[in-house]
Amino acid sequence: MPPQVVPSDLGYQTKQENFAVDGVAHLIIRSLLDKQQFHDPLGLALHLGISSAIWPLFGLLWPSGSRLAERMALRPVNPLERILEIGCGLALSSLVAHRRGANMTASDCHPEAASFLLENLRLNGLAPMHYRHGQWGEQPAIQNSDIALTGRFDLIVGSDILYERDERGTLAHFIDLHAAPAAEVWVVDPNRGNRAHFNRNMAELGFALHEDLLDRVAAKGLDGHPAYKGRMLTYTRA
Repeated sequence: MPPQVVPSDLGYQTKQENFAVDGVAHLIIRSLLDKQQFHDPLGLALHLGISSAIWPLFGLLWPSGSRLAERMALRPVNPLERILEIGCGLALSSLVAHRRGANMTASDCHPEAASFLLENLRLNGLAPMHYRHGQWGEQPAIQNSDIALTGRFDLIVGSDILYERDERGTLAHFIDLHAAPAAEVWVVDPNRGNRAHFNRNMAELGFALHEDLLDRVAAKGLDGHPAYKGRMLTYTRA
């Protein structure tokens, strides 16, 4: 079924579609119509360092996010385990885990991420889920400090978050700040080429690395999945 374009008076266009994740029932996902959308009349995104060029990226479904969601669909649920998704965007992995009963917190720095998450929870008849503002690097003040990310988590997950070289280890230190003393970190990376610095920074913080190649061909048919090449990076600190 083709996506349904949803009229909006919010200054940008959206679409709504059924999205399949292997291992769980289909989800209804509201996303931005395309990469051309932009709406920041008060300059909230710009204040957080989000330019007009990258503004729409949070609101699109990305292949690495789908691969992470598939892994979350297979993970045994422990309601006592605290899980955090960083750079969540549309929070597909968080929605999958939340639907299965996991204790999930989604986080992003984009000012619209929370509203899209709220709408997608509503569309799927899901209970409220924790959301926090999480931003690594320089962190400008946010309007509502009550939603700032705090606390430590047993599992931290993220997809396609190694988009910068990050020689200073900003992302690794952000993860360390929110990781429990004994924690696991999952990162799905579409072979962007910035793994070496991140691996080194994580190792300095006591995390051991295990890599799995993600390499699959496209499946035929209307519900077939696209081809994907990347890596599942699993960091463990015991």
